[in-house]
Amino acid sequence: MRFVDRIFYVLIFISLSIYLTIAYPAIAHKVTTSADVGATLHIEPNDNPRAGESAKTWFALTRKGGKMIPLAECNCKLVVYAEPHSPKEPPLLEPPLQPVSAERYQGVPGTEITFPRPGAYQLQLRGKPKNGGQSFQPFELKFAVTVAAGSAVTNSPQNVQNVNQNITEEQTQGIPLWAIAVSGFLAAGVFFGVLRMLKRR
Repeated sequence: MRFVDRIFYVLIFISLSIYLTIAYPAIAHKVTTSADVGATLHIEPNDNPRAGESAKTWFALTRKGGKMIPLAECNCKLVVYAEPHSPKEPPLLEPPLQPVSAERYQGVPGTEITFPRPGAYQLQLRGKPKNGGQSFQPFELKFAVTVAAGSAVTNSPQNVQNVNQNITEEQTQGIPLWAIAVSGFLAAGVFFGVLRMLKRR
């Protein structure tokens, strides 16, 4: 196999690897613990929320030892901040929690969240036992969430506060996949053209 052919195949392999990494990001649930309570955050679909689209969000909340904590036993509250945020800043969203049954979990805290725009957010779930119970310690769990671009913002029943009104927002858009592919093929074409010119000398 000629050297030029080897380079061509390597470039194709690298291009496919980049494409698969961009097109199919890894799906991983976010797990956080505080004192004797832990939670796994699930956002549907596929833990990949999109701006302007309602995302079913729920927390597999468990106490130490693995016993599930249903919403009926927890005085829980969820707040959402746009990142970065200051400690005294009011939350962007305060979606009400409802009991959700999903997968093998029954009655866990959950809600529907419509993130207003793409970017980084922080979800904070706070809770303590209901009726003065001592089954677990009060907790505060924080989850970092990245929201992708989606459809236009729709009217939603959520309590949304415009806390970033005076902040200059720099909106960055990713490079389209076709532009990356075209750039790669152009670079390969230039490379092979230079190689042919060097071989003719």
